[in-house]
This record gives sequence, C-alpha cells and structure tokens, in this order.
Amino acid sequence: MARVKVRTYLSPTLVLLAFDWGAGRSRDDFLGFAIERRPGFWGAASSWLPNRIGFDGPARDGDLPSNTSPIQKFMWWDARIDEEDRGRRFTYTVTPVVGDPASPRLLSGSATTVPADLPLAEQDGIGSYFNRAVVSSQAFSRTFGTGDLPPQRLREALAWLANGMQGVVPGFLDRSERAAGAIYHLTDREWVMPALAAHPGTTSLVYNKTTRDDENRDSVAELTPKVEFFPRTRAAIMHDKFLVRLERGRPAAVLMGSANFTTQGIASQANLMHTLASPELAALYLERARLLQGDPAIRETTPHAGWSEPVQVGGASVRAFFPPEPSRRRASIDAVVQAVDRARSSVVFSLFKPTDRALFDALERHGQAGKLLFGLVNKLDRPAEAADEPSAGAERARVVILHRSVLARETVDHGLFPRGGEPAGFWWERAALPGMASRFPVYIHHKFVVIDAETAHPVIYTGSANMSNNAVHRNDENLLEIAGSPRLAAVYFAEFLRLYEHYRARRHIDRPGRRRPNLALAKDASWARNAFRPGTSQFLSRVRLPPPPP
Repeated sequence: MARVKVRTYLSPTLVLLAFDWGAGRSRDDFLGFAIERRPGFWGAASSWLPNRIGFDGPARDGDLPSNTSPIQKFMWWDARIDEEDRGRRFTYTVTPVVGDPASPRLLSGSATTVPADLPLAEQDGIGSYFNRAVVSSQAFSRTFGTGDLPPQRLREALAWLANGMQGVVPGFLDRSERAAGAIYHLTDREWVMPALAAHPGTTSLVYNKTTRDDENRDSVAELTPKVEFFPRTRAAIMHDKFLVRLERGRPAAVLMGSANFTTQGIASQANLMHTLASPELAALYLERARLLQGDPAIRETTPHAGWSEPVQVGGASVRAFFPPEPSRRRASIDAVVQAVDRARSSVVFSLFKPTDRALFDALERHGQAGKLLFGLVNKLDRPAEAADEPSAGAERARVVILHRSVLARETVDHGLFPRGGEPAGFWWERAALPGMASRFPVYIHHKFVVIDAETAHPVIYTGSANMSNNAVHRNDENLLEIAGSPRLAAVYFAEFLRLYEHYRARRHIDRPGRRRPNLALAKDASWARNAFRPGTSQFLSRVRLPPPPP
C-alpha cells in the first residue's frame, strides 16, 4: 500500500509539515489526513493536531482532533511550540483518512512517521527570530480573549506577538563590551530603550533625522549621554536596522533584520531579526556605521557600494551590500533579479513596499514558467511613491497576496471580523491592540526573498531594503545574500507560509460582494481536486514540497 510522503520545515517556534499521497487521486472517499504528535500537548503522551472546522462546520467550543476532522490540505502546521520545546525531538505521524464522514477510517498501512528535531533560536552561528505579529488571529483571541486588556495583560500580549524577538536586542547587548549601529526609528520603551540604558558599556548609534521625520527626538534626549548619538540627515532616509557587538575592542557579531527598534516593529508588524556570530561580517557593518557617523553626502557613500567577498557563517556563505548605489548602477537588486531568473523550483517573498519593475518582471517570468510562487506585500491606500516608509497621511493598510504569477493577486483587509460580524463558530478578532495605534499603518514589514527553499541549494536575500529605486539609490540600507543553508531556508519557508496561509484563509472567508463560503469539511474527495490538477498552486505545492520520489 502506497505510503504518505512527509517532509518537515522547522523553525524554532513552528513545525511545517508538507505531505503527499498519490493514491488519493483515485479514491472518491479520500477525506484528508490525521496528524499525531508525540509527545503531545500539555504533558500528554500524544495528541492529534487540531482542526478548527469539521464536517458539520466550525468548532463551537475549542478545536477538533484531526483523526475525526481530518486536515483537508497537503500541508499543515504545529504552532503549539513553547520556548522550552526548542532543541527537543518530536515525531509526527501522518495518516490518510477515508470512508464515511460519520465513521472516518485511518489507513494505518499508509501512514508515515517522521522525526522533527526543533532548532534552537541560535544555531550554527546564526540566530533567527520571527515574530507572530498578527493580532487578528484565532490564536491571539484564544489566548487573550476579546475584551479590553489591562496594562500587565497588554504587556503579555506584546511579548506573545513578539515571539522571542523582544529579547534579541537586550541579549545581544548583554554579551557586548561596546556596541555600535544604525537605526531608522528607536522608540520602544518596553525592551530596547531599557536595555540601552542599562548597558554598562558604550553604545554609539546613527539615527534617522530629517526635516520631515524627527521621530527619534524624545528617545535621543532621554538616552543621551548614556548612548552616543549621530544624526543622519543627508540621505533620503537612514533606513538601516543593525547593531555590532564589540568584544575586547574588536567586532565579534552583528544583529540585523527588518525590524525597527519600536514596539510596533518588534511585536505588531511582521518582521524578523538575525544575529550572526562572524567577526568578518561584523567588521563590514562596523565600517559602515563609522562611515555614517560623519553624516556624509550620498555622493560620498556611493563609491563604497558593492557586494562584499563571501563570508562563511556556520554552513552558510554570506555576502553583504550597503546601498545607496550610483544612479546608473543596480548591482544590489540585480543580484536578486538574476537569482529569481535562475530559480529551479520556487520563490517566496514577503516585502513591505517593492516597486522595482525588473524584479516584478522576473517574478512574472518565474510564475509563467509553471514554478511555485507565493508572495505577501503590504499595501497602503495612499502610498507615497517617494518614500520607503509610510507617512502619517497613509491611514489604512491592507495585505496583497500574490500566487502563481504576480498577476494572480488578492487584497485582504486586516480586520475582517468585527464584533458581531464574525462567521459562526469563529471568534471576533482585533485589528490592532488598544494603545498600540501607530501613525505608520504597517502589517507586513518584511524585506525578504527566498529562492528554492525546498532544495539543497537555496538562496536568501534579507535586510532593510524594500526592493525599490529609493532603496537602491537614495537610502542608507543593508542587504545580505545567504546561500547554501537549507536549515535557514526552511526557517524562512515555514514562517512565511504560516503568515501567508493566515491571510489566504481570511480572504477565503470574507470576499467583498460574495457570499461567505460554507465553512465545513468536504464529505468526499472533492477538496483535493485542484491538488491533482497540473498547473494549479495546490498541485505545485503537493508535488514539490514533500520529498521527491525515490
């Protein structure tokens, strides 16, 4: 009997399971998959991964076990991973479910069990931290309810959303004698500013300061002279977000990513941070920080723009680039475009404000070639084309989902379930936390492209750059190319798909002008029809994400 093929993509806080069962193509009674985890939840020896809907509709109270309400997808997540679970081994058994919905039958002879050794947050010299960010989720409502949050409960909610990212800057500073860096916005009073104030060593920071943006004024006044600040006034924006740790006077490690040092950036906007224990890479970032401390004109920084020599960090080969570039050069973003054109299998991307036409043309070619393509983009109702960050006038944000090609797109309103307007069986959900309203309406703030994540030769582009003309030619930015690390690509892939499928599910539930779908499991194999139809996104996911045939 044909067995299920199963592959795991592991993040420190998430297990993504991708599976396939070719025999399901010929069965009209194929009802989905049951997934069992060992050890189980809350001390149990084993648990069935849950489903929110069953054959009769959404769960009215709690979740439904997948052995009686099977998973009708070819990938699923286990997000019930606690901090103490990192580094532990779990096993997952994926079993096809067939028969009648009133008495589903598990085909144990076709089941497959796979191990999942959860990675640590810091492994092979690279720390990887993705926040949860999404307030409008069932998991958030289940954990924190739908009422107002008192101050202590609000802080707990922020920490839950930050998903470990709240400790990255404090932990990085704790291990340093001195630190230097550059930050676009520094306003977080929960974790970052207290850590800077408590740090016994010297910290120097370049910060963005223009006639249109003095967001850091109060933080600079409060932390001076504890922190030595250098205003950056002569770029369109100083958009970097990085720190360099110095040990015995020498650069030892770098912290970088998409997250500004703001409470929103750490908790309620989708972001990531990396720490990289590489003296060579840290030296490149320190050199950049010192260059920016002098507030040079753009014409003085562009001669320094170029890809560094590769640096080995663990098993990964890493190159760095620090825009802006001269007006007629595009070496930073053209490397991304060329990598997309060379992609063998898949491209996933999550970007706040990409506007580069050549990049979108390359993504379009990739999708039209029948390869796997998924993307998320933050969309502002009134975008400012000249800026790479939103202004106070951009009052509403939505999320654009892209799939198959960049022409196949859907737009999702973030707060879809108003109180009293939620679908039966679902909770009312928040769009934002009370007291966390931001003048910058951002939900997707990531800046990454991951190429061939499911292969042995992935490439990741990540950093502060929004893949725009401004990021290439007018802003202070940093961009990393990380090649040859399937482990790190799996982290990105799992975390991306968690976010992507959240917005896809919400879009499926609430489409303007269309009746809400029947939120119940299919009672036959019709749910799998598109997954066996060549050319669809479901087909490509089913055949490419699990292990290839032997």
